[in-house]
Amino acid sequence: MKFRPLTLLWLCTFLCGFSLNSRSEVPQDVFRPIGKYMAKGDAKSLSAWFAPCIEISILDRPRQASRKQATLILDNFFAANRPSMFGIMHKAGSGNFKYALCDLTASGEHFRVTIFVSCRDGESYRIQQLKIERNE
Repeated sequence: MKFRPLTLLWLCTFLCGFSLNSRSEVPQDVFRPIGKYMAKGDAKSLSAWFAPCIEISILDRPRQASRKQATLILDNFFAANRPSMFGIMHKAGSGNFKYALCDLTASGEHFRVTIFVSCRDGESYRIQQLKIERNE
């Protein structure tokens, strides 16, 4: 039996369980929208990705916070440090746990940002920990 390239592509897609109308089509990079909101300094939009309780550490002040509290903390940081550049330098993880190491330039200063996300019981990924440190 001779396979044509498109037939082979369709067969591979079908066997892998992907459908063009399926939500599980191609896993989205969770850090793409998170990075977009960090680059804009948009704490409100970013908070949609927060877990109900998040560990947030801004400039060596770690604390547990609710989604609302974390949004206010991050909003205050962005008010004092307007982002001009944000880049994801490294991403890794396994299973339902991922992290990203990022660089943030804001108000002429350089910061190192670490973001940990996890996914539980088929829910979408949520930020469990967000850490912003001065890059020395």
